[in-house]
Amino acid sequence: MLEVLIVHPGGPIWAKKDESAWSIPKAMVDPGESDFEAAVRESREELGVDVDGEFVALGEYRQPSGKMVSARCVEADPQLVLYDI
Repeated sequence: MLEVLIVHPGGPIWAKKDESAWSIPKAMVDPGESDFEAAVRESREELGVDVDGEFVALGEYRQPSGKMVSARCVEADPQLVLYDI
């Protein structure tokens, strides 16, 4: 069975917006950090877990805001990252 982790943005702007708000987790890249390093760091900070494994690049897309997003996938134990919503 394939399970995909999606997240809902926080803060007052997103508080009452559910439709079309859910997406893959994203991270801001710090100076001197690669996009991959940022993703691993954010997983640790936001989910409280170190995601480990063979990461596969899925591609890039440009958001309506103009930001570029690089997407990757990794096989992981879903029990490590599930939250009750």
